Amino acid sequence: MPDCKVIIIGGDAAGMSAASKIRRVHKNWKITVYERSPHTSYSACGMPYFISGKVDSSEKLIARDPKTFAEEYDIQAKVFHEVIQIDPGKQKVLVKNLKTNKSQWDTYDKLLIATGANPHKPDLPEVDSKGVFCLSTLQSGIDVFEFIEKNKPQKASIIGGGYLGVEMAEALLELDMEVTLFDRNEYIMKTLDTDMSEDICSKMTEAGVRLKLDENLTTIEADSDGYVNKIKTDKSSYATDLVILGMGVSPNSQLAQLSGIKLCDTAAIQINSKMETSHPNIWAAGDCASSYHLLKEVHQFIALGTIANKHGLVAGSNMAGEEMEFRGVLGTAITKFQDLEIARTGLSEREAKEADIPYETATIKSSNFAGYYPDSGDIKVKLIIDKKSRHIIGGQIIGNKGSGKRIDVIASAIMGKMTAFDLAMMDLAYVPPLSTVWDPVQIAARRLI
Repeated sequence: MPDCKVIIIGGDAAGMSAASKIRRVHKNWKITVYERSPHTSYSACGMPYFISGKVDSSEKLIARDPKTFAEEYDIQAKVFHEVIQIDPGKQKVLVKNLKTNKSQWDTYDKLLIATGANPHKPDLPEVDSKGVFCLSTLQSGIDVFEFIEKNKPQKASIIGGGYLGVEMAEALLELDMEVTLFDRNEYIMKTLDTDMSEDICSKMTEAGVRLKLDENLTTIEADSDGYVNKIKTDKSSYATDLVILGMGVSPNSQLAQLSGIKLCDTAAIQINSKMETSHPNIWAAGDCASSYHLLKEVHQFIALGTIANKHGLVAGSNMAGEEMEFRGVLGTAITKFQDLEIARTGLSEREAKEADIPYETATIKSSNFAGYYPDSGDIKVKLIIDKKSRHIIGGQIIGNKGSGKRIDVIASAIMGKMTAFDLAMMDLAYVPPLSTVWDPVQIAARRLI
């Protein structure tokens, strides 16, 4: 008989990270994962590159399928199974088989909620028309790919100028579509400051993306066969064959809320540093759960794959009896549009103002490696420091090859509570093909000494 019975709701990053950690610690515990979609442990972040053809198979986005988990890890991952109710008092969950529509109760000793996030979907009559997609699961990415293969759309509309919107704009350009990106804000990539976002807008416009900023989607129209053929905003109307909704996500926490589990103001599940919820023997991890922001000193909702995987590791460790605490997040993120790499960490100027933190900034332009080396490119670095303590509190980078991952140096400086002087004096590596003798990040730091 197993010593303990574990149930995990959700079979992607957080859920499977936790399951794998528990299995490494306890070989004889019974671990069951319920996942409502057809897939487990996949890279949702890779979907734009699969759709564009850079990744030639959706299977390559799957780290481990249910068969692998069963045969190699003795973890039972049941796809097409949705948990529709939790009874914390009796420590049981009601599971619906989505293929048979039959439901049954299953008991647990320890439960992890890793239900992820739901994409925002406008409340419009034709939002479910053929050719209108939200990219959230691997299956949704496959659906987009198959729609494009079959229907050969010529005009694509992307609603939302965040990470997904930028990545999908690149993907659809590569498929020779006419791409229009809409955003209700006056600039895209709102986690960056406007002076950095402007450079991204310029690059996208040069590449052929039509940017329609400060426009709100009001109507989706379809033809007599149910295929999308037009969208309207509060400013104009546009013919289209394909619509990608990239309007952000919200925590999928309703199941937890209905079970009496406390939520944060952001509607994410309230957890402590051990990923424990307000109910005993129930943990939460991933996009459905809150994360403590190290600089804002509040719990926030930040949906990133890196965070979800760490959440899963910490939750799994504590569920297995090995104490571990999650320190918190900075919102470090990176993406690219064609040859332009885009990254950010910590606080933007807007966030520093909202947090009432007096700050200073420095923005520099340099080369991503030695200027005399063939194919060197440009890099723009922005640093933000606390005006009183001189600690680094934020950074943003835009540039050519090799620029983006420099954000990790800034994130490390923030985590280490380093000052601008500390960062400028860090012993960083240098060789002409890969860097400049003064790294661009350190050049920016020197401006703040």
